[in-house]
Amino acid sequence: MDNREMILETALDLFYARGYDAVGVQEIAERSGVTKPTLYYYFKSKYGLLEQLLEGRGEAFMERLHRACTYEGDLRNTLCTAAGELVSFAEKEPKFYALFLALYHSARENEAYQAVRPLVLRLQQEVEQIFVSAAGLLGNMRGRQRQFSLGFIGLILFDIKMRLETSGGLRLTVSQEEINSLVHQFMHGIYS
Repeated sequence: MDNREMILETALDLFYARGYDAVGVQEIAERSGVTKPTLYYYFKSKYGLLEQLLEGRGEAFMERLHRACTYEGDLRNTLCTAAGELVSFAEKEPKFYALFLALYHSARENEAYQAVRPLVLRLQQEVEQIFVSAAGLLGNMRGRQRQFSLGFIGLILFDIKMRLETSGGLRLTVSQEEINSLVHQFMHGIYS
């Protein structure tokens, strides 16, 4: 692993364990086995490091989510595919997933929240597009696409978070049957 990747991995471990605000640049550098000037060479600042971590891990996820959210006429199937992608991401990257949620719940003026906000907005836009595309299917969906997308995201993300919490924080296994059940539960609510 090169220095840049070592710094990113170390930062992820530390931010996950103690939170962005509680970790200093010196500690990241020491744990990475590099000097502070080396860290600054790659990232310019702790905030720059966080941005690169979010962009690097988040971009690959967003590309997969975009494909998963492509509506092709079957709302239930599309929601199952999108939920499956959210679960798959959390299974593969539990520390990053937990950090993502923690940063999103930071104070709105906190720089950590500012760094994660673009990723959160992209997540919401990708899921909302499902409901925009399917609006003709369900009359009560028109004008409520944002509400439905936020409800769906909340249901799936909170379910994943609670599963991670009850498993000790880093192990997640969700079956396709459980994903289908969550989507069924959600769809029952929007059709009623």
